[in-house]
Amino acid sequence: MHRRIYWSVIGFGVLWAASAAGQDAVKVSPSDYQVELENQWVRVLRIKHAPHARIAMHEHPAAALVFLTDLHERVTSSDGKVTEVIHKAGETAFNPPVRHMEENASDHPLEAIMVELKPGAPEPAETVKLDPVKLDPDHHLVDFENDRVRILRTILEPHLKSPMHEHPHYVVVYLTELHTTMALADGRRVDNPRRPGEVAWRDFMKHQTENIGPKRAVEIQIELK
Repeated sequence: MHRRIYWSVIGFGVLWAASAAGQDAVKVSPSDYQVELENQWVRVLRIKHAPHARIAMHEHPAAALVFLTDLHERVTSSDGKVTEVIHKAGETAFNPPVRHMEENASDHPLEAIMVELKPGAPEPAETVKLDPVKLDPDHHLVDFENDRVRILRTILEPHLKSPMHEHPHYVVVYLTELHTTMALADGRRVDNPRRPGEVAWRDFMKHQTENIGPKRAVEIQIELK
């Protein structure tokens, strides 16, 4: 589940930090930060750090995070403060804008999805009236919410069919293998097989979801406000 703790990693020399300060993580370390998708409202990064990898000083805007593996990092902020950060696979977090260095403190590679928020917010195509959290609270859990995002954890038991519901524009991250069908408000049906760790962008959507796979499926939805 969500832990409100600064994510990321740690440091090395002051000169190195100063030389890289204020830089985009993708430019500072493109092998560690890759752009998964981008539009006018978000940039979604796939983060992969090798065991004991160190990433120079860089910046992120406010961002939501989904941890695909366990994570243990040491983070050095721009003022030199070092923080130990620990998350379990499947947890989520929200960070305010940060400038920091990172170090993977474990013997294992780590992987996470970061949804960086750009200035402004999308105008909703429609007002959400069918909130899944109110309609089906047992299977739509709020991990975190503020004035920018709401992070939902959707749990789909085998053959579970959700009520018809709506989402504003959002990013979805699939934590498990998943095979659903989505019945859209316009009558279309969409087949939706997914692999763990996949990411997708969704515009405002009204739909009913059914888990047609044999296993419990879990996905994270970062809804934009």
